[in-house]
Amino acid sequence: MKSLLGKIALVAGATRGAGRGIAIELGAAGATVYVTGRTTRSERSEYNRAETIEETAELVTKAGGQGIAVQVDHLVPEQVAALVNRIEQEQGRLDILVNDIWGAENLAEWHVPVWEHSLDKGLRMLRLAIDTHLITSHYALPLIIKNKNGLIVEMTDGTAEYNQQNYRVSMFYDQAKTSVIRMAWALAQEVKSFDCTAVAMTPGWLRSEIMLEHFKVKEDNWQDAASTEPHFLISESPRYVGRAVATLAGDPDVNRWNGQSLSSGQLAQVYGFTDVDGSQPNCWPYLVEVMDAGKPADISGYR
Repeated sequence: MKSLLGKIALVAGATRGAGRGIAIELGAAGATVYVTGRTTRSERSEYNRAETIEETAELVTKAGGQGIAVQVDHLVPEQVAALVNRIEQEQGRLDILVNDIWGAENLAEWHVPVWEHSLDKGLRMLRLAIDTHLITSHYALPLIIKNKNGLIVEMTDGTAEYNQQNYRVSMFYDQAKTSVIRMAWALAQEVKSFDCTAVAMTPGWLRSEIMLEHFKVKEDNWQDAASTEPHFLISESPRYVGRAVATLAGDPDVNRWNGQSLSSGQLAQVYGFTDVDGSQPNCWPYLVEVMDAGKPADISGYR
């Protein structure tokens, strides 16, 4: 529908996973999308994975937008400042900022108390999850607020309600993901007088590249993972949360969501978009009412 034609977006942390899915869907809606990350075709981050920002940019362009890959370490202020300066010089504006920088899956030690968890890994996780977002907002928001209706999306894991009631099985992970939700609320207070909107956004059980590898499946046969984990049938592709963000960005009344904690499944119920398979998985109620309640896997009414 090209509802975002002429809009300029920055998806910070778009090498893979939710960031890539969001970038693609913004492109499908017609946006010009700057995609950042540390892994390029010539250099890999400590993840040592094959996905690159160039691939993401090409997928954005293939979807109908314009993808522009820029290698950035969002812990380095000078690199972020240079990125935003480039966007301003090339485009003159920035309409959408998606803070999806993360990169800490390999640092969490699950079900390990804080006094036994590696302090170096834990503090590195917090820097990757929180400092990166703050640094990026510091430099990008002056460009966002130059125009009305700018959108800032803070990507996290879990809704405010879910994270308030559930310990995320690692002190550092819990703090990282909960802090980003509060960050979105605080940003909302700072940008509302400029007619801009900030929200926290979470996917459900995301079929990221890492998750698919964990279950030894691919996107075209992901249902096979249900033989190992029946609850995996509630999972969603990265494009689903991408459609949630693109739909928000195209909503002229988006400021009604300012400061709120949102999920892809929740917004699908409001706006009517679907995942790539035509379904509407609603993961977070399922986790509470079925999975965490110890009931047998049954996605009836949740997908």
